[in-house]
Amino acid sequence: MASQLSGVPAGGLFNQVWKKLGHDEDAPDATDEDRTWQEVLLAATLQGAIFAEVKAAVDRAGAAGTAA
Repeated sequence: MASQLSGVPAGGLFNQVWKKLGHDEDAPDATDEDRTWQEVLLAATLQGAIFAEVKAAVDRAGAAGTAA
């Protein structure tokens, strides 16, 4: 359950990181025709990494809490 809720903070973190990288606009979707392949793939890679890290942190915290 907790790992399912990790998507909310991960999405917010991704948006902050995307903007800090110098992108004023929202991250591109794969179907955005006015965005380059490079930009779309960079956004997808970054988003996937952030979501995986946040999910792992939430899962690990849950496991540590259960063990205690």
